Amino acid sequence: MPPTLQEFDLLTLAEVARLLQCSKAHVGKAVAGRVPGCPPIPAVSLGRRKLVRRGTLLAWIERNEREASSVMIPISPVRGAGKRA
Repeated sequence: MPPTLQEFDLLTLAEVARLLQCSKAHVGKAVAGRVPGCPPIPAVSLGRRKLVRRGTLLAWIERNEREASSVMIPISPVRGAGKRA
């Protein structure tokens, strides 16, 4: 059974940036795997052009949310605790 257009919805990096509310350059780095602490966004290459399936992007966001909620953030030291008056 061939995929419908909605299942095969491809987004440009500019559209992904708009959805993630960040710059197109940042999305390009995320697709290339150059954002520390962030797994690469799976993309399809069409020559130099990169396209991201909407479903893949949604799954990537959900995976990142799950991983972020399982990470414990260390308590930062009290500011100025080591200073003497």
